[in-house]
Amino acid sequence: MDFRPTQEQQLIIETVRRYVREEIEPLEAGLDPDAGELDPADQARLVAMTKQMGFYGLDIPEEFGGPGLDTTTRALMAIEMSQHRAGLYNPCYGTFGGAGLAQLYEATDAQKERYLYPALRGEKKGCFALTEPSGGSDPARAIKTRAHQDGDEWIINGSKLYISGADKADFALVFARTGDDPGRNGVTAFIVDTDTPGFHVERVVHTLRSTHYATELSFTEMRVSHDSVLGEVNRGFAIANDRLSRQRIPYAAGCLGPAIKAQEMAVEWAKNREAFGSTLAEKQAVQWMIVDNEIDIRHARWCVLEAAQRADRGERFRTEAAMAKLVASEAAGRVVDRAMQIHGGIGMTKDLPLERWYRELRIRRVGEGPSEVQRLIMAREILGGSFK
Repeated sequence: MDFRPTQEQQLIIETVRRYVREEIEPLEAGLDPDAGELDPADQARLVAMTKQMGFYGLDIPEEFGGPGLDTTTRALMAIEMSQHRAGLYNPCYGTFGGAGLAQLYEATDAQKERYLYPALRGEKKGCFALTEPSGGSDPARAIKTRAHQDGDEWIINGSKLYISGADKADFALVFARTGDDPGRNGVTAFIVDTDTPGFHVERVVHTLRSTHYATELSFTEMRVSHDSVLGEVNRGFAIANDRLSRQRIPYAAGCLGPAIKAQEMAVEWAKNREAFGSTLAEKQAVQWMIVDNEIDIRHARWCVLEAAQRADRGERFRTEAAMAKLVASEAAGRVVDRAMQIHGGIGMTKDLPLERWYRELRIRRVGEGPSEVQRLIMAREILGGSFK
């Protein structure tokens, strides 16, 4: 395999890299170390810039007005977009736009008019309400929220936990059990306006992330019309699971940005910081940490690009996507940890972005499916799926 970028990809990489260093980093220098948003005027200016570049709405399919990027190019951009303090969970502060909820591309025409298109234009925000207090890694079997039909309406009762952005959302994609099957079948997806009576944001859940978007939701006798059903009744989990493997690839690539930046910082610090009569770069212990960082970064990058290229060729890539997510999230955590060690005391302060990356990378080993689940996915693929 040739993992060298094409001339076009290299131009895109250089463009995004320049954008981060000339536009994002200078603004970030004046923000609180835990900031997750830009000043509205700066946000508007930079959004206009990315639109002019032709990169706004990176993950929007071409038929809906997106740039139509292949998975490899998207992964390469994700690596560059995350190379700043807030880059892990707020890459370029959203100035490249979003894609809305991918599941809405399967919606009816009426649902697209009401939810998808406004979301793509930035007029509405949605959230994905799947996870429940009873389980996260096995969400389908953990769903206890129930919906039963009453004429042309459905009545929903239950709760959700760790739902990102629900406190600021205009609508939610809510998954509820509608059938008797205790597993993946019998789950239905509903598109619910967040101002619907019975929809409650109970609390914001504070986590290791600098920006706290996780929430706890409850539904009490919440009535929605049958037109709110997304897809087929009792087939909602197939919608939830759709596109998941492909989404893991840019998610994994986004872990690499902070790792690459942390390595650059560690190398520069080691060359200039003196201790016990010589620079840190002359200490074997530091040299080995730098080398181990490089091995981790290159290994993760190769896994990400292999998964991306297989996806672009139309080959099966489920194992490769799981491996990319597992390797990149764990490797990036190790790299940042070593970079903090090399920096010593200052590495623990908010003067540098390392401590923020350290906290937020810890979440990446759980988000989008924990490391253990990625290993399970790979094991089933390798062993033929002959076990549960």
